[in-house]
Amino acid sequence: MESADTELTSFNNMVAKAYPVRILHHNNGISEEEGVSGVEPYVGLEFDTAEEAREYYNAYAARTGFKVRTGQLYRSRTDGTVSSRRFVCSKEGFQLNSRTGCTAFIRVQRRDTGKWVLDQIQKEHNHELGGEGSVEETTPRPSRAPAPTKLAVTVNPHRPKMKVVDESDREPRSCPGGFKRFKGGGGEGEESDDHHRTQQPKAVTGTEPYAGLEFGSANEACQFYQAYAEVVGFRVRIGQLFRSKVDNSITSRRFVCSREGFQHPSRMGCGAYMRIKRQDSGGWIVDRLNKDHNHDLEPGKKNDAGMKKITDDVTGGLDSVDLIELNGFGNNNHLKKTRENRIGKEWYPLLLDYFQTKQTEDMGFSYAVELDVNNGSCMSIFWADSRARFACSQFGDTVVFDTSYRKGSYAVPFATFIGFNHHRQPVLLGCAMVADESKEVYLWLFQTWLRAMSGRRPRSIVADQDLPIQQALVQVFPGAHHRYSAWQIREKERENLRPFPSEFKYEYEKCIYQTQTTVEFDSVWNALINKYGLRDDIWLREIYEQRENWVPAYLRASFFAGIPINGTIEPFFGASLDALTPLREFISRYEQALEQRREEERKEDFNSYNLQPFLQTKEPVEEQCRRLYTLTVFRIFQNELVQSYNYLCGKNYEEGAITRFLVKKCGDESDKHVVTFSATNLNSSCSCQMFEHEGLLCRHILKVFNLLNVRELPSRYILHRWTKNAEFGFVRDMESGVSAQDLKALMVWSLREAASKYIEFGTSSLEKYKLAYEIMREGGKKLCWQR
Repeated sequence: MESADTELTSFNNMVAKAYPVRILHHNNGISEEEGVSGVEPYVGLEFDTAEEAREYYNAYAARTGFKVRTGQLYRSRTDGTVSSRRFVCSKEGFQLNSRTGCTAFIRVQRRDTGKWVLDQIQKEHNHELGGEGSVEETTPRPSRAPAPTKLAVTVNPHRPKMKVVDESDREPRSCPGGFKRFKGGGGEGEESDDHHRTQQPKAVTGTEPYAGLEFGSANEACQFYQAYAEVVGFRVRIGQLFRSKVDNSITSRRFVCSREGFQHPSRMGCGAYMRIKRQDSGGWIVDRLNKDHNHDLEPGKKNDAGMKKITDDVTGGLDSVDLIELNGFGNNNHLKKTRENRIGKEWYPLLLDYFQTKQTEDMGFSYAVELDVNNGSCMSIFWADSRARFACSQFGDTVVFDTSYRKGSYAVPFATFIGFNHHRQPVLLGCAMVADESKEVYLWLFQTWLRAMSGRRPRSIVADQDLPIQQALVQVFPGAHHRYSAWQIREKERENLRPFPSEFKYEYEKCIYQTQTTVEFDSVWNALINKYGLRDDIWLREIYEQRENWVPAYLRASFFAGIPINGTIEPFFGASLDALTPLREFISRYEQALEQRREEERKEDFNSYNLQPFLQTKEPVEEQCRRLYTLTVFRIFQNELVQSYNYLCGKNYEEGAITRFLVKKCGDESDKHVVTFSATNLNSSCSCQMFEHEGLLCRHILKVFNLLNVRELPSRYILHRWTKNAEFGFVRDMESGVSAQDLKALMVWSLREAASKYIEFGTSSLEKYKLAYEIMREGGKKLCWQR
């Protein structure tokens, strides 16, 4: 077995230069370096190896002004060999604050000839490019590990009942061969000297792990495996633990590759791990081991996901917490002073014990705890069960971040993420206890929520207008339309408009809620301000600058799932959880209210499939929508259709296939809108923007369709999220580039939800049980036949 010193020396001395085959063929007489630097990547470019492709893209990145990371790889289903690889911009994704979700990449695919061909490319970046980029690191970094100083902690959602191992308190010196030597026994992680090395011969410096290797403590084993991982080129997570049935003490632990499992898009089911077993003597021995990884390794990569012990001071005596990573979201999260914590210390053991109980019942249950790096104390908490995570895949296009606790003196700062389903009912997408109201907390919370929801970003968000929330939303959800909470706008209006005359208040309300377009609003607003001489009013000037976040005319162009623009959203848990909810009743009230909400959703599902509303017209589009929409949504559409009979429309512009209609209400000249129609593809748009805002066609477009004898609505005007089958809407994402891991998680959640309905209804009586069992048995036969 080669020593780690030899491996590192050979790695440092290795020089990898990529010379694409076609570049060499077309650059006779030109130096190799010039040949590489003079050609931009294009589809069809060939390489001898994937490594050459990576080095070539590094050179291109250095010239263009960005950095490169090695992205996802794909393996053959036949023999497991790598069939294609992606090399991406270093700002791809959102796992760190420095990343912006950049989509620039190249993908190379292995051909039967053994060559690697560039088959996909995206050159556009969503960030500024530097004057000169930096190539991907190919040499190990210094092995001195910095002390963990980062803020956020993320709890692995699929590993119940796990105690976190001690983190070293002091920074160890690097040892020859790249491995760190840790003092055994106490688990303090102190650097060892020659005397210690003589007395601690169990985990030898530079030794690779092997079955039979002994350690003085579980912490020593953990630190050894981390040091080994750093040299080999992967990161470590603490995996499952096993307890004695006699005294409940820990009998064995697993340390796994960070890419084990499929719970996150970055994970790919890697099977590498090391398991240690406790001996009667109190020591630990490696009894199982797998060194094979199914992904590329990066020698010298720092294992900066430190492990920290949860003490009685932190959790109130809790001795079993899932994996806690201190990798945070970037160096901006460092804390330099003691933080305020609005969550009572007594809440942590209650909630964490509840979370671990839920994990044994629900394998999709996810939770995370934020740590204060100054003193190791727990701060904010986030959690979401599998039903909430699946609901986000269906109805996460519009999200309400509800912080109603801020309205009064609530006992605990309890916040919720809310979506709206195909019955226009609120559905839970996650919960949080918010320790304080700093930008860092909201950054941690939004990024944690995003990871739990497999990276599915909302198109629009309703949240408070406080600056820390605004800043965090822009950073975590770039491109999403942030709409201010109506209750907060109302509160500030009452406070700031109190000294103004009633005439101004009347005209103010009219300007806000009766203007139809942004141009009209701006014109009326400026006239109002000039009329009352309010150019110097600071508050009016500020809210005007933020008009895109609260003025209806500016909000109508964005999809908000039908949430009323000027209406207040009721708290999801209603009166069940209020300012006076005592600690001992919180969990029971929470579960009771959540079950009540989900029971209401099941009732609407049942009604939509089994009840049929009466038709009020003879229009074919009404029958079409009755067949597709849920009851609630169909009634909204039906009302628009019936109201369309009260309108007249006339053509006022025509050029080629484009026609513009003026649609006016009979007897009300002020109620008029312009509909633009394309005869080529039946595309239509209305100045009222109801379809853009709610996803349903308005009475004005329906009037034009009736005039032009359009008998059936084009499929693009029937949003799948409003149909009876909306729960299967994620299948459409298969064509839109969803990752295999995300798709698998969505399918698991969907099938689990369907199976739970079979169980719920099938156990209500013996007859229904027989029916449900027969249906499932027949379905099972078909699945086996397809296999």
